[in-house]
Amino acid sequence: MAAAKKPRRCKDCAGQPGPVRHRPAPHPGPRCATHHRRRKAALREQAHARHIAAAYGGLTADEYQTILDYQAGVCDICLRATGRTRRLAVDHDHQTGQVRGLLCKPCNRMLGHLRDDAEAARRIADYLTNPPALAAGVDRKAPTDG
Repeated sequence: MAAAKKPRRCKDCAGQPGPVRHRPAPHPGPRCATHHRRRKAALREQAHARHIAAAYGGLTADEYQTILDYQAGVCDICLRATGRTRRLAVDHDHQTGQVRGLLCKPCNRMLGHLRDDAEAARRIADYLTNPPALAAGVDRKAPTDG
């Protein structure tokens, strides 16, 4: 008869002060679910820091956070996206490489489609405030959803 396998214990729980914890450790390490999640989050943060440093001329995680704090934690264009689900992208000038700010993916793509043309952005604002259909005398409303 084979001997029963001894349950693995979390190596991070064992090293903490206080009462000894005997959490099962199903994750590699071995780690309990709580410490596994913490480790994954830390590794994600490190990977993000390496990526922005490599892609944006040595931009540090602290500088990224400084920009995010300056922008009140939201995309600088739409003022809605917070970066909770998907981190805000580092926007930069493709000619000079200068970091400009943090944007959500749709706003960053919009700038890409405009090819960073400020005049095109002014035309968009003018289009929204003075629609050509109204200037042409057509005042028709499209059906709305709901």
